[in-house]
Amino acid sequence: MPGENPMETAQLIHDELPDLPHLAELPGRGPGADIIGRTAALLVDIPVDVTARGWRIAERPGRDMRRARTMLSSDLDAMEEVLDGFDGPIKIQLAGPWTLAAAIEQTRSLTPALADPGLVEDLAASLAEGAAAHVADVAKRLPAATLLVQFDEPSLPAVADGAIPTASGLSRVRVPDREILRDRLGRVLAATRAYTIVHCCASGYPFEIINGAGADAVSFDLSLLKHGDYDQFAETVEGGSGLLIGALPVPGPTQAAATPERSADAVRELWRRIGLPPASCADQVVITPACGLAGASPAQARDALRWCREAARILPELMTELA
Repeated sequence: MPGENPMETAQLIHDELPDLPHLAELPGRGPGADIIGRTAALLVDIPVDVTARGWRIAERPGRDMRRARTMLSSDLDAMEEVLDGFDGPIKIQLAGPWTLAAAIEQTRSLTPALADPGLVEDLAASLAEGAAAHVADVAKRLPAATLLVQFDEPSLPAVADGAIPTASGLSRVRVPDREILRDRLGRVLAATRAYTIVHCCASGYPFEIINGAGADAVSFDLSLLKHGDYDQFAETVEGGSGLLIGALPVPGPTQAAATPERSADAVRELWRRIGLPPASCADQVVITPACGLAGASPAQARDALRWCREAARILPELMTELA
């Protein structure tokens, strides 16, 4: 989300998404409020700090981790105050293990942690422990709520395709085995003991890896779904997974005006092309923005949340035409 005020943002989310609020990320506050810094601050026994290039593994905890943890605590405090007594579903989100491993550098090196299989295993284990503690904290703050835990994996397609560069930029990090990709992600998902979602707004959504890891739901940018993805998407639908579909383009200065009607119709068109049963759409789909809203204005972000809710109201009416 845009802005720097946790309380104002928590209230906006509650007002516009009363049935499915989420814990906001406000990266505009700087390092530690970003997806990598926030997640890295939860790692157990693996300290990190900030460099001119981003995050790296450090020898000991320092002010960067303290700052990240302080900002997360303030976000949680705001959410707890605004949602006091809330008894519905609420979503929290963290970076997934593969995106974390691709983004964090090794100690005294420009090489991503991803290049060291042993370090990747340690990161996944540390993230699993830290994510479980984070989920327990949120559950303690909102004991009547049902937690949905989203892991953001925008780098997973690049990791799986061997597209992450080494420190020199002259070669690429070795591609992990498919089994390892599923195992490390699955270990983190299972540790939360909650309903899990894996989000990826990059092209080539890795349905096979994410479903194989045991995710309860998938989340993706609908505009990036290609014809070659249809079979795996259909299998995901038929398997009963939840579907958080990014059908609302992220607003921006050059983005054509999105509308709830267009978003709902885009989902209906997907069902028509693949020939899926209309009932599965009503039972499994949540309409979301295509990706994060941090680059939008506060007014645009508010409109995007409102329009997602309106698109969800319209969608069942449109799906009756396919029945």
